[in-house]
Amino acid sequence: MTDPIADYLTRLRNAIKASHRIVEIPASNIKKELTKVLHDKGYIQNYKFEEVGPQGSIKIALKYNPSTKQNAIVSLARVSKPGLRKYVKHDELPRVINGLGVAIMSTSKGVMTDKEARTEGIGGEVLCYVY
Repeated sequence: MTDPIADYLTRLRNAIKASHRIVEIPASNIKKELTKVLHDKGYIQNYKFEEVGPQGSIKIALKYNPSTKQNAIVSLARVSKPGLRKYVKHDELPRVINGLGVAIMSTSKGVMTDKEARTEGIGGEVLCYVY
C-alpha cells in the first residue's frame, strides 16, 4: 500500500456513505493519532484499538445525528499525497471553511489540528481536511 492515510480516509468515507455504525481499519501509529484527533474534535463517537495479529486494528464508531440520521463528517479530503507533499509554515496555516472545519497536520510535536498548531506557532505537513 503506497498511501495508508488515503486508505484510512477512503474506508471512513465508504462506511459513512453506506450508513455503517462501526468501521474496522488496519492499525498504524499515524492512523491511531488521526483517530484520536477525530474523536477529540467530535467527528467520531468512539474508538477502540485492538491488538489482534501482527498489525492490530482500529474499530471506529461513527457519529450520527439521531433526528436527521446525518453523519458528523460531511467531507474528508486528502491534501498531502506521496507524490506531492504539502508543507506549510506557521504563518501560512490553512483555514477550512473559514474555521468551521479542521485541517489535520503532522508536526514536529505530533499530529494536531491547524488551530492547535497556530497556538503552538509551528508548521508542518497538512494531511487532510475534515468538515
